[in-house]
Amino acid sequence: MTARSDIEAITSRIRERSRASRETYLGRIAAASSHSANRGVLSCGNLAHGFAVCSPSEKVALGADRVPNLGIITSYNDMLSAHQPFENYPQLIKQAATEAGGIAQVAGGVPAMCDGVTQGQPGMELSLFSRDVIAMAAAIGLSHNMFDAAVYLGVCDKIVPGLVIAALTFGHLPAVFIPAGPMTSGIPNDEKARVRQLYAEGKCGRAELLEAESKSYHGPGTCTFYGTANSNQMLMEIMGLHTPGASFVNPGTPLRDALTREATKRALSLTAMGNAYTPVGRMIDERSFVNGIVGLHATGGSTNHTIHLIAMAAAAGIKLTWQDISDLSEAVPLLARVYPNGLSDVNHFHAAGGLGFMIRELLDAGLLHEDVQTVWGEGLRPYTVEARLGADGSVVREAAPAVSGDEKVLVPVKQAFQATGGLKVLAGNLGHAIIKTSAVKPERRIIEAPAKVFHSQQGLNDAFKAGELTGDFVAVIRFQGPKANGMPELHKLTTVLGILQDRGQCVALVTDGRMSGASGKVPAAIHVTPEALEDGPIARVHDGDIVRLDGEAGTLEVLVPAGEFAVRSSASADLSEHEYGLGRELFAGFRQMAGRADHGASAFG
Repeated sequence: MTARSDIEAITSRIRERSRASRETYLGRIAAASSHSANRGVLSCGNLAHGFAVCSPSEKVALGADRVPNLGIITSYNDMLSAHQPFENYPQLIKQAATEAGGIAQVAGGVPAMCDGVTQGQPGMELSLFSRDVIAMAAAIGLSHNMFDAAVYLGVCDKIVPGLVIAALTFGHLPAVFIPAGPMTSGIPNDEKARVRQLYAEGKCGRAELLEAESKSYHGPGTCTFYGTANSNQMLMEIMGLHTPGASFVNPGTPLRDALTREATKRALSLTAMGNAYTPVGRMIDERSFVNGIVGLHATGGSTNHTIHLIAMAAAAGIKLTWQDISDLSEAVPLLARVYPNGLSDVNHFHAAGGLGFMIRELLDAGLLHEDVQTVWGEGLRPYTVEARLGADGSVVREAAPAVSGDEKVLVPVKQAFQATGGLKVLAGNLGHAIIKTSAVKPERRIIEAPAKVFHSQQGLNDAFKAGELTGDFVAVIRFQGPKANGMPELHKLTTVLGILQDRGQCVALVTDGRMSGASGKVPAAIHVTPEALEDGPIARVHDGDIVRLDGEAGTLEVLVPAGEFAVRSSASADLSEHEYGLGRELFAGFRQMAGRADHGASAFG
């Protein structure tokens, strides 16, 4: 089935806008394919170093270029619950590669930080830039030119986008992404949120809060709410970089291991030594990215991807814009309600029919490009399945259920939770911003109220503790952009603003910082660009100015006469405390080079 005309029109304009840069990129892939990923270009000394620890038979095979060699890029560490399961993957992959007549080597490791650990801490100011560091670290591993394909082990927030940037930079190599899966469900998400709110109000202590948090984040696997990490997994599957049905199978299960072995063998089959050579840079095109954006809207996914998708696409010579993302949102209905857009988690979503059900619904409605290439072959239809464990321990697939197992979590297109997607671009005299509407009740999507201006989230929290946040207001938190302090996530604001909203106040947030996929029930205009440090209009807002945020019409305005607003002086802020400590001094160059949020906030230009 072909994509609907409006989806095709947006894809066509992306393709036309990207024509020159995409052709340049594809030319580079073709040139790399002609002389790379072939160990014949390496000298004997190069090869001796590259296979020094291999077995004698492996050395002969690699030296003669008789078998494909698979590079493993891993983000394993055992502090991150999502990445701890990768500890045993290299051995599993190596065994599977041997069974398939190939060889696998760990090409390199990449850093993987946890935004959950660094929320509200100085380390959060390294988070966004870690994406570019991950891409660079992966490139170092692959630069040895020993490999015919690569598998990428990553799950969480900046890790997968960084790995995708690396994979597309090495676009002449086939690439398969291998997930670890979500942890099993802990206490209900609404209970966790309730305890957080009680703690913020001083109605329970730290011991009670820690107990609730520990029961929520309690074991190996991805956090189960639908933030950036699980949005990553959805993207990798709907864009065809996972094998079908792989995203949301729990770690430590026989099916998870079977999927990993299968992905390894599939990666080897895609090399130039086989009959199905599939360089990832050709496989992933404009249609693939449109499919990813459609999936993001249909699931109410992470706002972080309005930044990451642009940076990822740029690595393939594709020029995405926020307007493309916003226009697709108008065309795509919301089919899933997963916390914070609902009370259920990703395990409930998967059990209700998961991605197989959702992809089939979107395909049948003409909302996805079916005629794409994936790691599984031609077309997206093979992803309308559930993965199961066969009697012999291999992966078998069956059609996704015809009916949702829980219509509070997942619905067909004809019963969509809302007619449009969960993300929207705002524009006005304050610049451009992103709002996630899927978690915000319709009656709260428009607010007009006086501004209360702060230069940090701590400033707002201090004002809350002092009882100064009375009446209706729009909190303006500025100097939080990429150049100012690395654009940290500002989740300390979520609980406070939620409490005030629950008390009956009309509140909203406007910031040049981030809030990610865990954005809550308060209307929030985030990623405001240009940022305050670049003399963006947000730097000219005064306390008491009336700000109007309209999430329905897509506008963000300060209601000050144009002439007066234009001649105001921009505020300044002392950012010296953000320049050192916990490694921040090492990232001065990144802050200086960082692009705008709507350009991907990348240090790569």
